[in-house]
Amino acid sequence: MKQQEINFLSDLRKINSAPVLHENQKIKLLNELAPYLNKADWFTVGIMASSSMQAIIALKTMENRFNWTAMKLVTQVKENGPVFLKANQKTGDIHVRIEFGLGEGILLGCQYNEESKNADTLGPFPLNFFD
Repeated sequence: MKQQEINFLSDLRKINSAPVLHENQKIKLLNELAPYLNKADWFTVGIMASSSMQAIIALKTMENRFNWTAMKLVTQVKENGPVFLKANQKTGDIHVRIEFGLGEGILLGCQYNEESKNADTLGPFPLNFFD
């Protein structure tokens, strides 16, 4: 896969599928991401992956890294195929559905309890970004 010119979180908004990142790009993006993570009251996570297992592993990695309470799988798929996983930290629910035509990656929604603050959706990050 061709290396993308990704230097800032805003560069990710221009693409539909997560890029391959060098370690120095990952570190730079994690540093830029830190203030968003610290300000948000809770998170939603959207994961586009080639399988349900791959998406769940990426989410569980995020739960471990950020010491989130484990969320529960409410809706899952029985067939194989590309999926979209939607996790809501506030409700603790995870829903997975088959979805064709998506890219691959993690979308992180930084949510706020105060309605006057707009949610920030960041990504797509590579599925292994939070390892």
